[in-house]
Amino acid sequence: MKMNIVGHSRRGVRVRGHQATPEQALAELRRQLDDGLALSRLSKTQLATKAQLSRTIVYEALRAEGPVPSSETVSALATVLKLPVEELLTLRRCAATPASPAAGRERGPGRPLSAWDPHDLEVHPAGPAAGVREQRVLPGYVPRQHDRVLADAVRGVTLGRSRMLVLVGTSSTGKTRACWEAVQPLAALGWRLWHPFQPGRAEAALEDLHRVTPRTVVWLNEAQHYIGDSMYGERIAAALHDLLITPERAPVLVLGTLWPGHADRYMALPLPSQADLHSRARELLSGRRVPVPDTFDKSALVAARALAKAGDALLADALSRAYGHGRVAQDLAGAPELLRRYEDGSPGAKAVLEAAMDARRLGAGPYLPQAFLTDAALDYLTEADYQQLSEDWAEAAYAELAHPAHGKQAPLHRVRQRPPRHPPGNPPSTDALASTLAGPVFRLADYLEQHGRALRRRQCPPASFWYAAHTHLTSPDDLGNLAEAARHRHRLQWAHHLHQRAADAGNPDALYQLAAMREKAGDRQGAESLAQRAADAGSPGILFRLAEIREETGDEEGAEALLLRAADAGVIFALYRLIARRIADEDRGGAEALLLRAVDAGESPALCVLAVMRDADWDWERANVLLPLDRDIDALNRLIGRREEAGDQEGAKALARVAAEAGDARRVWLPDETLARLAADYAGATSTRFWPVALRVKAGDREGVEALAQQAAEAGDSATLGSLAMMLEEAEDRQGTEALLRLVCDVGADFDCVTRRPLGQTLARMWPHGLDPDGTPTAPWQ
Repeated sequence: MKMNIVGHSRRGVRVRGHQATPEQALAELRRQLDDGLALSRLSKTQLATKAQLSRTIVYEALRAEGPVPSSETVSALATVLKLPVEELLTLRRCAATPASPAAGRERGPGRPLSAWDPHDLEVHPAGPAAGVREQRVLPGYVPRQHDRVLADAVRGVTLGRSRMLVLVGTSSTGKTRACWEAVQPLAALGWRLWHPFQPGRAEAALEDLHRVTPRTVVWLNEAQHYIGDSMYGERIAAALHDLLITPERAPVLVLGTLWPGHADRYMALPLPSQADLHSRARELLSGRRVPVPDTFDKSALVAARALAKAGDALLADALSRAYGHGRVAQDLAGAPELLRRYEDGSPGAKAVLEAAMDARRLGAGPYLPQAFLTDAALDYLTEADYQQLSEDWAEAAYAELAHPAHGKQAPLHRVRQRPPRHPPGNPPSTDALASTLAGPVFRLADYLEQHGRALRRRQCPPASFWYAAHTHLTSPDDLGNLAEAARHRHRLQWAHHLHQRAADAGNPDALYQLAAMREKAGDRQGAESLAQRAADAGSPGILFRLAEIREETGDEEGAEALLLRAADAGVIFALYRLIARRIADEDRGGAEALLLRAVDAGESPALCVLAVMRDADWDWERANVLLPLDRDIDALNRLIGRREEAGDQEGAKALARVAAEAGDARRVWLPDETLARLAADYAGATSTRFWPVALRVKAGDREGVEALAQQAAEAGDSATLGSLAMMLEEAEDRQGTEALLRLVCDVGADFDCVTRRPLGQTLARMWPHGLDPDGTPTAPWQ
């Protein structure tokens, strides 16, 4: 076939005797491919099969408005169509070249979208050749409901409006692939894509977000590493918000993915006494989350089967296993093989995986040092397996786990760390040096991590796990999370030592825990010293929490001093508590002065009044007038209680209706079952059970409690069950409490979240003779 390329040089490609622009080169490339396809007499589906490419990739490569195809795609198509490979690759390189050097210098971070490989953006590889980069292909894509939302966002940015969407779904449900498919129309329009990654995700995002230019896709896969970062997360969320609302920087498209647990944590409102750690992330995510289902629905399965019948071997293979349950995306990502590798692995490999599962579910970060995993795994082995270990058992276990499952991903893979590169005069942080010098680090496969959370949710790690964490982990967040996990599981000595390590590494929550321990042990000077360290490090709320402990022990003078220090450091709840104390002491002048101080800090007068009402009797009638301004649920509950105590049932019901209309009927105290039905109108089915049960507990109706609690268990309403367990315990109903705790375990609840009290403490009181030697409740509660 006669080619129209006359020649090429450092100045570019010449087509039909003229210097070609990237657009002309792309058009010529497609013309040559179209001619070759016509002469071959192959259909596009047959061409895809012969080239070992997905039909989607072939269609996009030949579509007039499609993106520049990858070099691998051009090479494979040219080979099958018997076209000159090098000449077509020359055209392809010209097509992917920026219009001019000057234009390139003006661009922000990222590179042309057409130059990206989806696997570089963390789209899961698939198929038997997934481990060989040059042979990786994507299975055919099946659009679902969330794809329509993404398409609307893409249409919006083409009209000049900036948009952001975050896809929320569990592991391997197709979130990243959906984002990749959605942005393909932007490649032909010259858009860029930026994936902040080096030297670390959060650091890269914070450093370059201000440089993002119009017509850029900001790729935030696993967005918890950005907006959830303990040090930079809130600043990144603020920078993204500024990017989206600044007209001069439009249009940009920000796409992210999250697991539901992360999304729920960022969206949850803190308790009044807690610091708001995710206020900016919550604002950023509001109205921008798009759910991604775990399974393909009926129409998606039909579409997938049609692609399989048309020759998509990858989808055909996945549907042979997943058509019945609809988890096609997970199957393509290798979930069944990963599970088999875990269950059938050697004792050493299985022990390492279980140590990694426990580390992740208890709060350690995704990158786990090899030294930690090796030492942690020892007590996961039975005595017989331990005695049969060879000298090189650890090397053999890691080699076994590094072998890819179905060519997609390994159960536990080593993370290759790039050396940090910093400008002169900007030395690397201590954390960066520690991560570089810690030796090999590994990451557990996403599916096994999620599987471990469900499989091992009632298991407490053995002693080797805590020893290895104390010895080898260096991250302040990891140490702090595992210290809390040890405390909740009644490993109090390990909790103390891990808190100390976390505090030395700079974790403010660990400093508070140590301060609380010192306070309860009578070392008040040591407690205040630790609390001041945390305040100096940017966490003044610890002074307020320490003041609460002083109040509980009756040290009013010490509590007052700490509250004043906390208020001076900007803790608004300390001001509220001081106002309440002034009112209790009938010091109206002092209370008003502090109220004005709170208003100056940006708190509305109505909110100040309502905050005071939580801790002291005051002007309830005036507060009732102010309620519509703020709709504070806790204050409403106090008013409802006052009305009922005074015998004003109609007034109590009226306020309960106001509370239900405020939007969170599950938190409202309702005087009777009639209002429970009112709550259901506002809060949904899961709220209909709680308040009738609460009333039956109050009335001593055991049969009614059991029947309605069973309904809550069948519906998976663990929050209701946990709250009822606390109510029954307070009523000294040991038998009912135990039964409800068992129901909570059966629905997979996290006791720490449900009861807001360590599980070990609750069970230790209930089963004082049923503990193992180190203080942990025996099975099935261990």
